[in-house]
Amino acid sequence: MAADLNLIIDMVTVVGAATAGGYIASSLKQPVLLGYLLGGTLVGPQVLGLVGANSDVNVLAEIGVVLLLFALGVEFSLKDLLRVRRIALGGGTLQILLTLLLGGGLAYATGWVESVPQAVFLGAVLSLSSTAVVLKSLIERNEVQTSHGQIMLAVLIVQDLALGVMLAVLPALTQSGSDIGAALFAAILKVLIFLGVAVVVGKWLIPPLIRQVARQGSQELFLLVTVSLCMGIALFTSKIGLGIEMGAFVAGLMVSNVEYADHALDRILPMRDVFATLFFASIGLLIDPVFLFENRWVLLGLVATAMFGKGLIVTIIVRGFGYPLKTALTVGTGINQVGEFSFVLASVAQVNGLFSDRLYGLVLGTAAATLLLTPLSLRLAPHLLRWAEQSHLFSRWFSEEVGELVGLEESALSGHIVVAGFGRVGQTLVRMLYFQGHPILVIDNNEATLQTLRERQIPYLYGDACSPLILEKAHLNQAQSMAITLPDPMATRLLLNRARDLAPDLDIIVRVHADEEIETAYQLGAQEVVQPEFEAALEMGAHVLLGLGDGATTVQQVVNRYRNGRYRDIAPVRAEYWGSANLERNLEGLDHQWLTLGSEHTVLGRTLAELNIRRVTGATIMAIEREKKLHQYPTGAMRLVLGDRLLVVGSHEAQTEFIKLLRRQALGPGLAH
Repeated sequence: MAADLNLIIDMVTVVGAATAGGYIASSLKQPVLLGYLLGGTLVGPQVLGLVGANSDVNVLAEIGVVLLLFALGVEFSLKDLLRVRRIALGGGTLQILLTLLLGGGLAYATGWVESVPQAVFLGAVLSLSSTAVVLKSLIERNEVQTSHGQIMLAVLIVQDLALGVMLAVLPALTQSGSDIGAALFAAILKVLIFLGVAVVVGKWLIPPLIRQVARQGSQELFLLVTVSLCMGIALFTSKIGLGIEMGAFVAGLMVSNVEYADHALDRILPMRDVFATLFFASIGLLIDPVFLFENRWVLLGLVATAMFGKGLIVTIIVRGFGYPLKTALTVGTGINQVGEFSFVLASVAQVNGLFSDRLYGLVLGTAAATLLLTPLSLRLAPHLLRWAEQSHLFSRWFSEEVGELVGLEESALSGHIVVAGFGRVGQTLVRMLYFQGHPILVIDNNEATLQTLRERQIPYLYGDACSPLILEKAHLNQAQSMAITLPDPMATRLLLNRARDLAPDLDIIVRVHADEEIETAYQLGAQEVVQPEFEAALEMGAHVLLGLGDGATTVQQVVNRYRNGRYRDIAPVRAEYWGSANLERNLEGLDHQWLTLGSEHTVLGRTLAELNIRRVTGATIMAIEREKKLHQYPTGAMRLVLGDRLLVVGSHEAQTEFIKLLRRQALGPGLAH
């Protein structure tokens, strides 16, 4: 009874510490996984000593590993993999092999490991990235549908798939030098036989079983059968020497082919989250801060190998597959950490005697450090790339990407509609324009989505839509209109600003995501702004009102009233309520400066509408600070007075023209409203 109580006490202590750590990490915009590790470290034997490293909690943590890999198998999407199969299968596999060679080779050459099998296992650990951290970051930044987001997810899918193979094959490295070849052959043969049996069982036995259980209508029975299936297959693979992790992953793959897969995943996720938290916190129990400090130089070397080495490998691979340098660098800085499944692989290495306690501790510290640095690197990457694009030293590297015009001669570009972005919104728009017979030019740098354009013989320009060279090649000054459907808010603002510089009179419609982006898009020169989420709400509202018996005319009037008031009146009375934080966020990626009006400036007393600043100079007044009050997105009726501080947004040339306007002694006729 006392032992049972000790288990409960340890479990409550570990889960409580992990929960507190996860909350703190989330509040600091860090991965919750990092909080779980630090929470476990805090209550572990090296700090407070509340829970021992060999606690019975580790048994429950093993269940977390099984459920983690089972959920990974259920969520595995062959469709997503095939959609970007070129960069996924080719680039993802190449990344794993090169990272394995780099990490393992450096570790062996520097003496961090004592044998080649240890080096191979360590390289494999470093080759895996964090699907959870990267996906969460992409969702928060609304970048899942971007080109770099799709590439990241494609590579991560291949890494997850490779994990299953690693778990089955790499333990064979524990054999002596003369027996490794035979052991690897036997392991691969065993895996192939098991997978063959799994395919048969997954196709002919599992689906009927799950369907029969689902017909009973009992949620508890469905959950029990799912867990039993997962644990049973994991136990079987453990008995035949393939490890419980391999069996759990394959069990998930079996269930993923059944129509009840989503329901099974939904039922298993709460259990997975609890036990997985125990697993990561139990890993934290083994982290010794003093040990890591004493071995800080080795730790720093492993972190540098993972983040800079793997980041460079990924960047070169993505660039080699024909993607723009900016996209390649973004992907390289996004998946250069050591992921959560690396803990699983490292645990297998320790159990099989390949990792000493010292090496295992260093691997845990490396993974924790890279997870800590990943959110920071993801936030800094766009700013560093923007600086590099504008730097005289590095700009030529980006300017070489002139883009490839396909399906049309450049001389024939006239009267066309430019669609920037061929994602879900862009595809629908292009389809409408195509069937109406309008000339279209699509700009996109996602090779996977451009196959549709080639099949339908729709002209497209391959490259980054924000690139000035790409925009010049699109001949915006000869286009009828432009639709910006990019999923990235920063890229949208940058593209809108540059497009307005090249073609001041071009009709531009912009897709935005958040409320605060609407007025920014108008101020940067968009003729029309559309927020898909809001439009979806209008359509749903119209459907409900019609179902309630309201007349079609009345419903249309309601929809029009909301739509007309939405896009210009969405913000509170003025931007003071928003605060300067939103303004700073909306200025990301845009050249801007503050200018103060003095008595020598001839624009005093004139309204913004009279000056017609955007048309004359190409610049935009995004805000005016007057008497310590900030007026964001001022209207044309606002009159400039002495002492006003103007936030001027535009290219360097546009800002220069605006400064000339301020000092002009006599206003030219072109400035009349």
